[in-house]
Amino acid sequence: MSKIINAGRSLLELVLILAISLVPVGSGLLVMLFQQDRKLEENSRVSVQEAIFSIDRALERIHTAASVALPLAGTPCEQARSRLLDLIQDAHYLRALALTRNGETYCDTLHPPQSQDALFANSDSQVRLAIDSDTAPNSTLVAYRLIQGNVGVIVSAYGFELRNELRAFQDGLTLLLEFGDDYIWAHGDGRDPARPSHSEFYQTGVSTNYGYTVHAGYAKGYAAKEARQSMMQIIPSLALVGIVTGSIAYWGLFRHRAKHSRTAVNRL
Repeated sequence: MSKIINAGRSLLELVLILAISLVPVGSGLLVMLFQQDRKLEENSRVSVQEAIFSIDRALERIHTAASVALPLAGTPCEQARSRLLDLIQDAHYLRALALTRNGETYCDTLHPPQSQDALFANSDSQVRLAIDSDTAPNSTLVAYRLIQGNVGVIVSAYGFELRNELRAFQDGLTLLLEFGDDYIWAHGDGRDPARPSHSEFYQTGVSTNYGYTVHAGYAKGYAAKEARQSMMQIIPSLALVGIVTGSIAYWGLFRHRAKHSRTAVNRL
């Protein structure tokens, strides 16, 4: 009977030591997961504001080009076109400048001339994406319109100007810019069959200056993949802590058992 009791007591002590050893391992993993989730959520939130700042700055450069060209609107194309071409050459991201009168293009830097006002067909916005448009098939443009009275300027810039800003965020986060029904992201645009996954730690923000929306988030399964990688790095350290903790617990039990045995012998 005493052998059974001693075996049960030893088994209980073994289970207790294992449980004590696993406490720092489990606690460390929980803290790691909590900190990772907070980090990803905070990065997504902050990146939305940083992206709005960066994209606004890029659009501000386009706005500046339109502002410089606006005084030429209304003048004969023969007088204005050489100045418009100079502006195009000075800014690598500009594709074309066009002057409009009563909403229709009458002077264009492209050769042959194209109806740049078609970029804003059925749209009253100031800035928009032009994807697979008649004036630029198989490409994505940023179209910007500046109007003063019955004359105006239409600037078309290459989409890579926005993509370059988005590619600066190299931490696994997916950022998507939405202009009305059209969108662009670092590796694609509205021509893709589906939007990129960004459902984890999703955040969104709207530019007060230009009205576009920024969507930010991590692809489905990203957090789990990051957690697995972090676990592979941290588990050896946690296991060592667990072994040390278990050893201390075992030593404590051993001393307690030895002390109890000496007490029993003294009583005899």
